[in-house]
Amino acid sequence: MIDLYYSPTPNGLKLRLFLEESGLAHRIVPVQLSTGEQFAPEFLAISPNNKIPAIVDHAPRDGGEPVAVFESGAILLYLAEKTGLLLPKDARARLEVTQWLFWQMAGLGPMAGQAGHFRVYAPEPLPYAIERYTQEVKRLYGVLDRRLADRAYLGGDAYSIADIACYPWIVPHVGLGQDLAATPHLQRWFQSIASRPATQRVYAGIDDPYTKAPVLSEEARNVLFNQGATNAKS
Repeated sequence: MIDLYYSPTPNGLKLRLFLEESGLAHRIVPVQLSTGEQFAPEFLAISPNNKIPAIVDHAPRDGGEPVAVFESGAILLYLAEKTGLLLPKDARARLEVTQWLFWQMAGLGPMAGQAGHFRVYAPEPLPYAIERYTQEVKRLYGVLDRRLADRAYLGGDAYSIADIACYPWIVPHVGLGQDLAATPHLQRWFQSIASRPATQRVYAGIDDPYTKAPVLSEEARNVLFNQGATNAKS
């Protein structure tokens, strides 16, 4: 029913988590980012921003033609609404979940991604950038810690797409320069989600992308980190 265009990045792993939790029938379509498969015209037709994840739903609720959806937050919301899973039906509870979903998309993901890039992938160390983004991730982890001080999950008592969205950006906390012991409520939440069977299935064999600098060819580095130039040439 669902084609998931996927690479094992934190954003891609969000959708794997949802699909494992929901049991929704799906097919994984690997996208090799380092070779530029995300710039192929057929992928651009599905994901206009040339980013994973993206999905094609071959059985949308309206019974019409297949639906393509891009951006991980939008996909989570779409699938939760389609299945009725991992998203509260009560309007106020639903608002709590969607606020934290959007918070992750606007803050935690972009800032953690920048921290990871400058700490691990940048061709030369830039102390200002490393400090700037590492400290911002620390602040955002603190926001999560305060939120979780008096509730089991970000939306309240129930696991939801807000938790699924945030969890993959806590997994690489060591590589992002963070110590979860400093945020005990976040640490408890993290351990709870890590112990879920669906999480363990998804993360089996997955490496932390920010603990060790990979060996990249110049071509692969240009594809991954100089995408404006890549698009201009395509």
